[in-house]
Amino acid sequence: MSSTALYNDQGGAAAETAVEAGQESSLSTSSTGAAFGLFSADFKKNEDLKEMLESNKESLKLEAMKRIVGLIAKGKNASELFPAVVKNVASKNIELKKLVYVYLVRYAEEQQDLALLSISTFQRALKDPNQFIRASALRVLSSIRVPIIVPIMMLAIKEASTDLSPYVRKTSAHAIQKLYSLDPDQKEQLIEVIEKLLKDKSTLVAGSVVMAFEEVCPDRIDLIHKNYRKLCNLLVDVEEWGQVVIISMLTRYARTQFINPWKEDGLDENNETAFYDSDSERNQTEAKPYIMDPDHRLLLRNTKPLLQSRNTAVVMSVAQLYWHLAPKHEVSVVTKSLVRLLRSHREVQFVVLQNIATMSIQRKGMFEPFMKSFYVRSTDPTNIKTLKLEILTNLANEANISTILREFQTYVKSQDKAFAAATIQAIGRCATNISEVADTCLNGLVLLLSNRDETVVAESVVVIKKLLQTQPSQHSEIIKHMAKLFDNITVPMARASILWLIGEYCEKVPKIAPDVLRKMAKAFTTEEDIVKLQTVNLAAKLYLTNSKQTKLLTQYILNLGKYDQNYDIRDRTRFIRQLIVPSEKSSALNKYARRILLASKPAPVLESAFKDRERYQLGTLSHSLNIKATGYQELCDWPAVAPDASVRNVEIIEPVNEWVPKAGKSKQLKSEKFYSDEEEDRDEDGSESSSSEDSSSSSSEESDDESAEDSSKESDKSSSASEKTSSESEAISSETDSEPKHKQKSKRKEAATEGSTEESSSGSESDTGHSSDEEMKPAPIKTNNVTSKSKVQVKPKKEASLLDLDDFSQTSINTSKPSVVSQSLLSDLEGLSLSNVPSAVQVTTSSFSPVKTYDLLHHMSGKGLAAKYHFPRQPCLYQPCMVAVQVTLTNCSDYSLEEIHIGDRIPASLNIHCFNTIERLEPGAAVTVSMGIDFSDSTQAANFQLCTKSDQFSVSIQPAVGELLTPSTLTEEDFCLEQSKLLGMNETSATITMATANTSCLAINKEILSVANVGVVSSSQNDMHRFAGKAVSSGALVLVSLSLQQSPTALLTINTEKSVMASMLLRDLKQALVQA
Repeated sequence: MSSTALYNDQGGAAAETAVEAGQESSLSTSSTGAAFGLFSADFKKNEDLKEMLESNKESLKLEAMKRIVGLIAKGKNASELFPAVVKNVASKNIELKKLVYVYLVRYAEEQQDLALLSISTFQRALKDPNQFIRASALRVLSSIRVPIIVPIMMLAIKEASTDLSPYVRKTSAHAIQKLYSLDPDQKEQLIEVIEKLLKDKSTLVAGSVVMAFEEVCPDRIDLIHKNYRKLCNLLVDVEEWGQVVIISMLTRYARTQFINPWKEDGLDENNETAFYDSDSERNQTEAKPYIMDPDHRLLLRNTKPLLQSRNTAVVMSVAQLYWHLAPKHEVSVVTKSLVRLLRSHREVQFVVLQNIATMSIQRKGMFEPFMKSFYVRSTDPTNIKTLKLEILTNLANEANISTILREFQTYVKSQDKAFAAATIQAIGRCATNISEVADTCLNGLVLLLSNRDETVVAESVVVIKKLLQTQPSQHSEIIKHMAKLFDNITVPMARASILWLIGEYCEKVPKIAPDVLRKMAKAFTTEEDIVKLQTVNLAAKLYLTNSKQTKLLTQYILNLGKYDQNYDIRDRTRFIRQLIVPSEKSSALNKYARRILLASKPAPVLESAFKDRERYQLGTLSHSLNIKATGYQELCDWPAVAPDASVRNVEIIEPVNEWVPKAGKSKQLKSEKFYSDEEEDRDEDGSESSSSEDSSSSSSEESDDESAEDSSKESDKSSSASEKTSSESEAISSETDSEPKHKQKSKRKEAATEGSTEESSSGSESDTGHSSDEEMKPAPIKTNNVTSKSKVQVKPKKEASLLDLDDFSQTSINTSKPSVVSQSLLSDLEGLSLSNVPSAVQVTTSSFSPVKTYDLLHHMSGKGLAAKYHFPRQPCLYQPCMVAVQVTLTNCSDYSLEEIHIGDRIPASLNIHCFNTIERLEPGAAVTVSMGIDFSDSTQAANFQLCTKSDQFSVSIQPAVGELLTPSTLTEEDFCLEQSKLLGMNETSATITMATANTSCLAINKEILSVANVGVVSSSQNDMHRFAGKAVSSGALVLVSLSLQQSPTALLTINTEKSVMASMLLRDLKQALVQA
């Protein structure tokens, strides 16, 4: 809306007020008023506002100022009204004075001379009773950029810094930055004011004074020491802008004051508990483990709630803080918050995705569970699409590459050509990073060469060229295929890439290379410069390897290049001629021509474009632009030795003496402290009664833990040591997810007393019945003996004391074995129904189904506990997506082992169905238990802890790829139909030479079933063998076919969406069939 139109809208009201003031209105009240307003000049409007400002009525002045501020808000220039406005700076009307100050802040820098006339008025306003007037006066004073009033500004800032109003103190912090930019020589005096304001405990002041600290003296870390804990505790209540500034400053501070938490990976959770344990336990550890500084933990704990902030900048700041400061196993807490930000505007998405792309290079596991959030949408702009593509490529691994490649196949068909080309490059990166899918990706890219779109074809050629450099000897057919397509490809870069490939591997295609050179000689003058250069190179290489056929062609091309318009081509031609054609001048160089031109080149490394951005701090402008921006401050390296932590202690220590007895009065008080630790911190920080009380309470909670521990020992002599240790360690780290081991065991005992009776005795839990049936097959007597023990022990355990447990266990051991076996077997067999088992599974219950046993835990490593496991190839009864595993536990020691169970999983999200806790295992006894593990169609090991009452052992179960399948029954027609749907990137094949002993039908079935848990598909052809199965976790179909050719040659083909699984299965099957 123009200023004239705005005037028309408000002209009527202005006319009325002008008449009301007894002045003549220059506006026409007739119908011609609209026309007048339409064509009137701007000065007429301003004249009207000036008259209103010079009026004796406060209401007119107030109305005029509202309209002027409205003009400023809409971006209109109102600077010529400055003399009329500044006259009202001494008005007694509070509302009018506020609006005048708003105007002056905007234009004081432009109209400095006129603003100087009102200096005395501003100075008087600095002592006004109204805090907003005082703050506005200081704001206007600091906006006048004239060096002559620097002393007046300095005096005003010092007075405002001690003002009773936090709003005025906040404004003084803002004025510090303005004064420093006007006169840097005032730095020392300003630092004194900053030091004073840093001690302020008001949340309104904190963000502003830290911003002033960052502008004036960011290297004065000593000013932060005493205020560090207070800033951490106030952080949650500071305004969002202040939170971003404080978090950025504290990130730099922490990198100078704390040691690196990334040295060890088992870090903080367990070691914090050890740190607060008793002295005897502490002395048992020979090497001193990493112990996180309590102040370091305080910062991480107090910033974590801000991940839920509605402000994107705050969430991003906390994410970068965790990335640069937190132990590696804790960084993943920011993942969900960052993914949540992807629902924001495009600009926010762009910045967040840039940071995620950098993070995903180092730690893929953080964002892998949220992979679907990075799928490209049709509404995304190209820059967002490219970033998501980058992240998907970074997240690709053996487990998810099949899903990602299927997604990429869709992206290649996009109408956005730049995005389609970027997708082809991403496929190339996946092929180089994951060798199992290299062949699959290469085959898919070769299929793209027949695409109608030139951009797709050209990019495919360039990527294929890079991939072929890794293993050219195996892909001569692809080079021949690309040579055939050469005439149809018009993009210069693609043509140049094909010529380079043919020249580099001309010995692999000796018949095709000379013919391509002949075609290029015809069209040499019409080609692009990059194609001409590669043509000259091709001619030189063929001259050295096949001079009989190509000598004349080479001379012809060199003569054409000698007179080309481009000087690069002329220089290259002269150089090549002297290098390859013998002459008197080049006799010395000619000897090395073959070594120069035909030297083996290293394969190109396809890396992420975001790899070099790691040197910049996340969330900064420098990281976003990938160049060092003005004002960027680099994060320093972690100190080798932690500086003295006592510098952060506050001087007043009286509240510590009051707090310690509180913690140790009774168990009730201690439990309340545990549940309200953060709330107490927040209450103490929020109350502004005294700064000493605030800072000392945080120091007492964070740095004086030793004294708290000693006092709690004295006051809680009746309580057990284990209770005390757990309560203290959890009070220090309220975020710790893992509980102490003794607590877990006590919880398991309670769970056993309350719930295991129902599970074991009643038939409502089918899992228990089935698992006992599975255990019965390999070792029926031992298994049921142990289960009977737990049944006998459970019921009286609620009433028995800990001393009576031995009695119960002894009575259970003396129970006669035959009776126990008969009772449990009868009940288990009655509950089983064989009709639930699919017919496809019965295919594999043949004589060649192998039972190969693997070591899980050696008895030497397990302190007498030995464990072995095997895959029974039966459907898992716990969950259909799990693989059944049977574990045999043996007590090789001379003492009983108690409470054998599964402990922590690594990662914690690993889906394992654990066996029930084995209460006691006698010396020499063995028991077989059943487990279910969801491997997610990956051969990556499932890592977990096998625990006894006193020890924990880290173990891992790694499946062969064939054990991740379950048999499937298909007819021959269905098999061929499904196979036709799984071609291209979904097909993996190899020609093998079989051992003579493996050529019969029975031998083939035996070898293949020994490797993979698949079903045999009946075939009408004697030379074709087919097998079908499904991936246990995803249900993806896996089809195996073996076509016998000339004996003993055969073609082994695997069709499945899971390309990594296909590559690994092909390798295992090939090895089994080739070996005799």
